[in-house]
Amino acid sequence: MDHDRPHHVGLEARLAEIVTPTLDSMGYELVRVAVAGRDRPTVQIMAERADGAAMAVEDCEAISRHLGAVIDVADPMPGEWTLEVSSPGIDRPLTRAKDWNRFAGHLARAELTTPLDGRRRFTGTVLGADAAAGRLRLDDGSEVALPLDQLRRARLVLTDALIEATANATRTRTN
Repeated sequence: MDHDRPHHVGLEARLAEIVTPTLDSMGYELVRVAVAGRDRPTVQIMAERADGAAMAVEDCEAISRHLGAVIDVADPMPGEWTLEVSSPGIDRPLTRAKDWNRFAGHLARAELTTPLDGRRRFTGTVLGADAAAGRLRLDDGSEVALPLDQLRRARLVLTDALIEATANATRTRTN
C-alpha cells in the first residue's frame, strides 16, 4: 500500500486508479473517492492542491471538467452518473499516512471495518502514522494503532485548535 495514496476497495479503487494520474498531472492530490446511490450514482472526488495552497471554486471546476472526461472514456460504471468534486475542508478525512502525520496533535474520530480489541470506533488525539497504521492517544491515555487498510472512515473533529491551526497555515502560505 502506498502511504501517500488513500486506500480504496472495489469500484472506488478502480475510480481512484482512473483519476489519480490526471489529478497528479494537474497539480492535485486525491484525498478520497466515494460512490453514493444506485439508480444514478454520484461519484464524489475529494482533492487538494499538491502545493498546499487553499482550494478555490475554480480548482474544483477544473478538476470536474478534466475528470468527467477521463471517467467517461474509462467507463467503469454502467448507465448515468453524477460527478461531485470538493476540497477536504477543515474537519477533513484522514485517508493517508501523510494526513495523520500532518494533523498530529488534533482530535479525530475513526471507525474500523473489523473490530480491534473488541471495538470499531475510536476517538483520540492523532499521534501520526507509518505506512501501516494511524495512531491515536485515547482519553484514558492509552495508545492505539489503527490499520490504515481497515479504516472505514477517519475524520478530524472540528475544534477551536484545529480552526486556529488551519487559519495560521493559510496565513503562512499566503504571506
